[in-house]
Amino acid sequence: MDNYDADVIIVGAGPTGLMLAGELGLHGISTLVLDRLAEPMRQSRALGFSARTIEEFGQRGLLSRLGEVDVIPAGHFGGVPLDYRVLSGGSYGARGIPQSRTEAMLAGWAAENGARIQRPVEVTGLVQDDDGVTVQTSGDGGGELRARYVIGCDGARSAVRTAAGIDFPGTEPAIELRFADIAGVRLRPRFAGERVPGGMIMVLPLGPDRCRIIYYDRDEPLRTSTDPITFDEVADTFRKLSGEDIHAATPLWVSSTTDVSRQAAAYRSGRVFLAGDAAHIHLPIGAQGMSAGVQDAVNLGWKLALALKGHAPDTLLDTYHSERHPVGARILTNTLAQRILYLGGDEITPLLEVFTELTRYESVQRHLVGMVTGLDIRHDMGPGAHPLLGRRLPNGRLTHDGRHTSVYDLLGGGRPLLLDLHAGSTAADTAKPWSDRVDTVRAEPGEDLPAADAILVRPDGYIAWISPDPDAGTLTQALERWFGPAG
Repeated sequence: MDNYDADVIIVGAGPTGLMLAGELGLHGISTLVLDRLAEPMRQSRALGFSARTIEEFGQRGLLSRLGEVDVIPAGHFGGVPLDYRVLSGGSYGARGIPQSRTEAMLAGWAAENGARIQRPVEVTGLVQDDDGVTVQTSGDGGGELRARYVIGCDGARSAVRTAAGIDFPGTEPAIELRFADIAGVRLRPRFAGERVPGGMIMVLPLGPDRCRIIYYDRDEPLRTSTDPITFDEVADTFRKLSGEDIHAATPLWVSSTTDVSRQAAAYRSGRVFLAGDAAHIHLPIGAQGMSAGVQDAVNLGWKLALALKGHAPDTLLDTYHSERHPVGARILTNTLAQRILYLGGDEITPLLEVFTELTRYESVQRHLVGMVTGLDIRHDMGPGAHPLLGRRLPNGRLTHDGRHTSVYDLLGGGRPLLLDLHAGSTAADTAKPWSDRVDTVRAEPGEDLPAADAILVRPDGYIAWISPDPDAGTLTQALERWFGPAG
């Protein structure tokens, strides 16, 4: 009998890896998280997350663990202002939450669900066979580790992706953004960034006397040196672009990023999967990177758990790539488009004027907001013509057993959910043979739930079946497709 160190080894203890560990732990799946850093990173590239990620944290009851969450209703697309409330649940996302804070919250949640985190451990290779994956490591306790599946959540230079032989095609960097977190000065906020002669500047408040400055200087070529950027370099260029002097500020962190855009050719290779930056990298605009990684984890977690428990066919795992790869590709496309609008020179002024005119139409606003937030994602759920099939189910209120509750409260355990919302419906009876893995709730819907007799919701919040829909298959077919044969 094969000896496993865990059911699943997750490589990378960033937000993606920790979210996945927590998701798997909800289903009793043992996880071992490996990270090459001796301690969690204290710097925070991401300062928030998108509207769809707010919802997914809400589905697991995690938002309250972050304390006060400042949700910004309006934002931009490539610097063109947009009111994100044009969509139900729309916002530019949660802001002012350092990635380190999000990671700490997720690490605590994952540990509560049984995850083990080992540091510092560096993955040097892996070999997979029909029964599992052997991971070679160096560092603390280095050697070989064995799991039934391995997930690479180890960033743009993913050792897992390289060892699995998965291609990472894309575009080479053309521009470089530089930034610094500083203290001791007060600057005028520039949340959406401002085009200035020679480039772009952005100022994001981080506290009473702290802020992050981000700038792009068209005169500065891509750096070829591996030497770190100095704060004097940043301060000199910021003064040139903005006219404001920050030399007297206290630098807390100085770094840079480029517009390199790459996506893994496959999110799965046998028993090895990729998620987060290991699967897709792009120019960081609108907190889409970290948010996409969290959403990868929520999509994959329940599918992997069902497969490990023998409840689902192996083909269910293939839907991870078929559903998430197009989402990643769309993010790469929209961030490259925003780069042109945001950072282009005078030559793009006519394009910017036309684009600004187009955003006056609500249909255009809805399209752009849905794209950036992920609120317009629609998965293929099979037969059916209902407009909500395959889309996310908002956090509607309902009454169950005489108590008021919500959809997100019912999704907290990460299990599929069947809402039986009509007195004459037979959905609850149909789903009884799946009661070991699907929660059925007879409830009276509130006004904010869609009109329906019954709704089958996947653990990631997407509608897998809804009645009435004369073009859809049966509830039994939907249950078998997503959650395996009756048990």
